[in-house]
Amino acid sequence: MDLHDLTAAYALDALDSDEAEAYERHLGQCEDCRAQLAELNETAGALAFATVAPAPPPRLRAAILEQAAAERSNVVPFQRRRWVARGLAVAAAAAACIVVGLAVSLSQSSHTHSLSVMVLPDGKATIHVSGLPAAPSGKTYEAWIIPRNGAARPAGLFSAGNATIRLRGTVPRKAIVAVTRERAGGVNAPTMAPILSAQA
Repeated sequence: MDLHDLTAAYALDALDSDEAEAYERHLGQCEDCRAQLAELNETAGALAFATVAPAPPPRLRAAILEQAAAERSNVVPFQRRRWVARGLAVAAAAAACIVVGLAVSLSQSSHTHSLSVMVLPDGKATIHVSGLPAAPSGKTYEAWIIPRNGAARPAGLFSAGNATIRLRGTVPRKAIVAVTRERAGGVNAPTMAPILSAQA
């Protein structure tokens, strides 16, 4: 297995845990893969914030309502309890589908550093970091998930100061997501106070 070929799969979170660990160890020693991963993460971030689709024509709403009225005789009413339960389920699902976006900005001299956290209903999360300087030689930025009343666990490495990273593992509710600067290859526990942090 050539670890250089795993960059795209890692960026898409498509590696199993053993492959991901092996790739992350490799990432700490390979400048080419770090640069390629940063490029892929920026592309993924750009796609996530792509332009909004154009609004549908006003006639479309009228046509849909007209068609629905014509088919009204085909509608079978739900029993009340079932309808309420479904309504609550739909509302809960809709609320869960709204991606939680948090941003924390810190000013340091003339630069603005920011960390945005987006958590999906299944707990998978992506962070977007901007404004940090590139990690110096021999160092890397490491993301951490810190559950309430729990120990920090490593969630991903990056070296670019502007990056979008899909975190490993899931982010529990009200957990803290933090970023520290660590030695290349990462560490198992933070060795410094977070540079950036946000609560999920």
